[in-house]
Amino acid sequence: MSEFDEKALLERTSKAELEAKSIEAELDKLTNGDLSSAVDSRLDQLLQENEKLKHRLAIIENAIKAESNLSPKMESRKRPKLITDISTVEGNICLLDELKNIFEIAITSAYPNLVDPPVVLTLSGNNPKFGDYQCNSAMPISHLLKSMNVSTNPREVANNILNKTPTSPLIERIEVAGAGFLNIYLNKKFAEHVLNCILQYGVRPPPVKKERVIVDFSSPNIAKEMHVGHLRSTIIGDSICRILDYLNHDVLRLNHLGDWGTQFGMLIAHLQEQFPDYKTCSPPISDLQAFYKESKKRFDEDEEFKKRAYSCVVQLQSGQPDYIAAWKLICEVSRREFQKIYDRLDIRIIDRGESFYQSRMDAVVKELKDKGFLEEDEGRLIMWGDPDTHEGIPLTVVKSDGGYTYDTSDITAIKQRVDEEKGDRFIYVTDAGQYTHFVTIDACARRAGILKNSQKIEHVGFGVVLGEDKKKFKTRSGDTVKLIELLDEGLKRSLDKLVEKGRDKVLTPEELKKAQEAVAYGCIKYADLSHNRVNDYVFSFDKMLDDKGNTAVYLLYAVTRIRSIARNAQVSETKLLEEATKSGFKLEHITEWKLGKVLLRFPEVILKVTNDLYLHSLCEYLYEISSTFTEFYDKCYCIQKDKSGNIVDISYERLMLCEVTAKVMEKCLEILGIKTVSKM
Repeated sequence: MSEFDEKALLERTSKAELEAKSIEAELDKLTNGDLSSAVDSRLDQLLQENEKLKHRLAIIENAIKAESNLSPKMESRKRPKLITDISTVEGNICLLDELKNIFEIAITSAYPNLVDPPVVLTLSGNNPKFGDYQCNSAMPISHLLKSMNVSTNPREVANNILNKTPTSPLIERIEVAGAGFLNIYLNKKFAEHVLNCILQYGVRPPPVKKERVIVDFSSPNIAKEMHVGHLRSTIIGDSICRILDYLNHDVLRLNHLGDWGTQFGMLIAHLQEQFPDYKTCSPPISDLQAFYKESKKRFDEDEEFKKRAYSCVVQLQSGQPDYIAAWKLICEVSRREFQKIYDRLDIRIIDRGESFYQSRMDAVVKELKDKGFLEEDEGRLIMWGDPDTHEGIPLTVVKSDGGYTYDTSDITAIKQRVDEEKGDRFIYVTDAGQYTHFVTIDACARRAGILKNSQKIEHVGFGVVLGEDKKKFKTRSGDTVKLIELLDEGLKRSLDKLVEKGRDKVLTPEELKKAQEAVAYGCIKYADLSHNRVNDYVFSFDKMLDDKGNTAVYLLYAVTRIRSIARNAQVSETKLLEEATKSGFKLEHITEWKLGKVLLRFPEVILKVTNDLYLHSLCEYLYEISSTFTEFYDKCYCIQKDKSGNIVDISYERLMLCEVTAKVMEKCLEILGIKTVSKM
């Protein structure tokens, strides 16, 4: 081989080696995903598109991850069990709840991807062309779908819901109206069955989960007379207890008496001086209010007496037997006077004053202190509901002098009611001005771990009782109106009203007395309960005793009149039950059907009041029953008589409707604490 050929061969070999290394390097890059050496412009474009897609995919994945963290996870909701057979229904069914179950199934079937879709059911009002109830869910669901970029409208949504609505023996038909309203027409056979159940078995409560409920109401102060200011708490609290009792809850009615404090020092000192033999001979203290005023006057004017009073407080709080005996005597005198009012108003309540919690306060304060919940503030120990924001007003748990306060008593009381009474629900019936206090008690109790989970404090606030001059209700001399005197005045005025109507001529003395008390106490209670409790109301005997309009007198007369219809026809309840077995209910006339539908709503109203504790809703319902009955009675005869007054025909079906109406009205009045009478 020539020298030239050898040189050329070396050059080609070297070049081939370089190309091989270059190819090897490119292969390594390709293997590692590096396409930078590629020169095709189309490949560059594809690479750019690929990067964009990767970026968009990352955004979507992050959004899905964030949404799953923020939104509640959809759980497979248990499908409500629906009524399929009328014969299985009892008279205590809550119609509204069953309709909500029906439309929950319909809506979740029509729109399974919506989380907690709104199920909106309302009464339709008095126009029968709009049905008996309305489902108004289509509009809000339409808005939800549009926010998810789903093109639709309320009427289309309503038709989709209608197509998925399961059949029910409660419903005759459903119509889509207007801009997506679903008008629901009830099945008359269902209503007749329920009313027949009420006739046979009485007005049974709707089923609810049983709870232990503590109701704190009335709460007068020892050594002071109950006045009109205690009226609202006593009446409202008692009715709340009655409705909870009716629903078979375990109710504890507590009277948080003001039976402890420095004022007892001056009362004991005054007792010792005025009646030195009080331990062996019960002192004749008939007017404890005057006794209190005398001791207060001496406390304010006599320094020596004030010193003795403070000394008595120390002896009382240290448990010295003679002082405890004097304190118990004063408390007992007050309790006897309070009980007279409770007996007249038919109030059941257990006295449990501030003194009950004294022995528990030390332990509660120590626990709060040990756990770091208390802060020092100008010598006081206070507790905030929210220690970070310091919003609102703190509880003063320990005063600068080391004494305890009402706040200490209340936080101790809620702990006792949770730990010892095992309460689920804690209701306080006081004036509206104490709302903030109970918000703070709730917040502090939760912070301290006293209240847990669903346990809750509910403040039932109420407005002020006004005189007819629209000012705070007082006597002409400007004093607070004593409750006992108010009840006496009510008795006098109710008797005058009955005599004015000539009822003293037809009623026996015993019947007249029962009617007098029913009207007097009933009108006072109803005047209070028929107003929205958060509002002030004007106390007027003239309005209370009016026998027209939404008053207790009108309603008591209405029940008595309804009861008299069957009595005058000499038809007993046993006879009505026999006829019901033969023919059952028949709601044929339009006013019969209207009255029947109003009566069906009793469980619905009861459950509403139990939840929101606004008793005026029950009063409005009671008045609606009475007004609807009057309309029915004016259009439909129950008993036909000839010109001589002899009965020629009896409509047993209508007498059955009268009987059920009376039963429901009587149950409403019983819950309101108002006694009915057979004659008045």
